[in-house]
Amino acid sequence: MSAAKAKDRLIYLPLGGAGEIGMNAYVYGYGKPGKERLIVVDLGVTFPDMDSTPGVDLILPDIAWLRERRAQIEGIFITHAHEDHVGAIGHYWEQLGAPVYARKFTANIARRKLGEHGHPDSVVKVVETWPQIISCGPFSVGYIPISHSIPESAGLVIDTPEGRLLHTGDFKIDLTPVVGDPFDFDLWKDVSKDGVKALICDSTNIFSPAPGRSEKSIGPMVKDLMAESKGMVAATTFASNIARLKTLAQAAHDAGRTVCLLGRSMRRMVEAATETGLLTDFPPTVGPEDAQNIPRENLLLLVTGSQGERRAASAQLSQGSYLGLKLKEGDTFLFSSKVIPGNERGVIRIMNQLSEIGVDVIDDDGGKYHVSGHANRPDLEEMHKIVQPQVLIPMHGEHRHLREHVKVGAANGLTGIVAVNGMMIDLSGNQPTVAEYVDTGRTYLDGSVQIGAMDGIVRERIKMALNGVIIVTLILDENDEPLGDPWVEIAGLAETGTSNASLVEVMEEDLSQFINRADAKTLRDDVRLEKELKTVARKSAQGEIGKKPQVTVIVSRLS
Repeated sequence: MSAAKAKDRLIYLPLGGAGEIGMNAYVYGYGKPGKERLIVVDLGVTFPDMDSTPGVDLILPDIAWLRERRAQIEGIFITHAHEDHVGAIGHYWEQLGAPVYARKFTANIARRKLGEHGHPDSVVKVVETWPQIISCGPFSVGYIPISHSIPESAGLVIDTPEGRLLHTGDFKIDLTPVVGDPFDFDLWKDVSKDGVKALICDSTNIFSPAPGRSEKSIGPMVKDLMAESKGMVAATTFASNIARLKTLAQAAHDAGRTVCLLGRSMRRMVEAATETGLLTDFPPTVGPEDAQNIPRENLLLLVTGSQGERRAASAQLSQGSYLGLKLKEGDTFLFSSKVIPGNERGVIRIMNQLSEIGVDVIDDDGGKYHVSGHANRPDLEEMHKIVQPQVLIPMHGEHRHLREHVKVGAANGLTGIVAVNGMMIDLSGNQPTVAEYVDTGRTYLDGSVQIGAMDGIVRERIKMALNGVIIVTLILDENDEPLGDPWVEIAGLAETGTSNASLVEVMEEDLSQFINRADAKTLRDDVRLEKELKTVARKSAQGEIGKKPQVTVIVSRLS
């Protein structure tokens, strides 16, 4: 069928967040194949680790497919202010150029991120909740309040010529969330009553069999902990979990403790929540200088670094001090958070360092001091019953989460499809079908530049980290004769090998012997000469220290 005769289609395309937890970026489109008008839901980031992405600052979704279709984008809709949903907006807005829509608190965070990159505040449009509608080409979009671990989270009602879609965003069923919107059963039933073509649904806690617990439920336990602790108390949680910060701060205040916020992201979130009117009764706080003058038993430090981040306040306190404040034997450190898979080593390192100081470390402790911001399996099944969609499309989860979510839906009579990043789903008919596959991947923010995950830069960095580096320098005169012997510099390698001689001296001797044997043809050919010098250096290092380092050869010729 020619493009001119092709029918309009409704598509769903995840570019991030489907097959992984984090880096959320979803696209909806309607129109002729290849010419669809598009809306984007969320532009998030994920975070690097020293094992697989050393030196990388942030990981962003690959938006090459979107960038090529910039003129087709009607709008960007941000569901909430977590980094894995809004963190890429400042990095990518200029490449996409569409207006950004968000609720007031999320808009505040989005504007800060845009401002960091020199983009104007005016691109962010503050929206009210349902029944307000934003018209974007063939789409009508409304924000439905929903409970989560950050204020003003929202699901999206997306009306299309093919029917209504509901995009849950991150959510839980919480009737007493402390800060933010309680889950509204009646509202979700109302927007679903006339039929929903597809429910695109959070899958994070599909493997958790018990019903989710309310944020309010941990308040009494936290209050008891603050009252019973003898020395200074420090507590860490996700900086964006305003409700948890309020619970911790209020419990400390009730126990006669003064609150000190440590960490830029935590201060920024509290400021944003206060500016937007969400946080009106947060206990008074003091800065680190004033905190030093308060008796230890009367102080709570609310600190960043719940995931073991090396530069955050938690890590620095575990290593000695942060902004003049120190933890001592008899103090208490509370992790009021869940460890995201992959971050365990960093968190355990901090816990052990704190223990060595003599600090009593308390973790989640069976759910006493933390509840998840995501719906558990029974709550997801409740959402299925409320919406009763024609099609269930799991999102926000690793592949095993998406697959299990489809199975859970099928057990309750729902048609589902596992759609991972790059899989474009055609929702036009009565059954979802795979329309095509789009190349997706990751973009690394490396310092101040964006690089592709497949560019080889990080791969080379890992090789250097694993094997060390050798730099070989050789100078030749105008007659292609060596001016002295090659010399070697090393980094990340043992200085002495198995022969008990200097590694540098052994390699320089082996390289000199090669140069003395090399014929005139080899000495004239830079490519061949560099290749041979690399081979000699690697063999020499292999024999001395059992490693094959990365070798760089510099051949200079005098003219």
